[in-house]
Amino acid sequence: MAARHRRIATAVTAVLIAVPAGIGLVGCDAVNKALDCVQTADSIAESVTDLQTAVENAADDPTQADKALDDIGKNLDEIGDKTDDADVNKAVDDLDKAVDNVRQAIKDGDATPDVGPVTDAAGELTKVCTP
Repeated sequence: MAARHRRIATAVTAVLIAVPAGIGLVGCDAVNKALDCVQTADSIAESVTDLQTAVENAADDPTQADKALDDIGKNLDEIGDKTDDADVNKAVDDLDKAVDNVRQAIKDGDATPDVGPVTDAAGELTKVCTP
């Protein structure tokens, strides 16, 4: 699971480096939206890592998974409000659905829900945020 976070973080870093280089090729508004998307995707990647850790340590503190899910939800709301890109919106919707599934699994008593779909959806969001 940590390898996925590293891949996501690497992709986010690559975008942060590439976007300023393309400023002359793209309008400032597009660059700002791309940076917002990338920064929010990076925050989501951190929250996904927190979720993975929380699920692994659920016996010690079950509230941490809820906090991580809430953090992901807040970031999804933020990115959804800032874009009208269809691919980004689809990735946000897919990640939101995966988060809802984990939240429901926890509510139904699953102490170690599968967070793989959340990780996969976060990776897809990172991909579509790449300009």
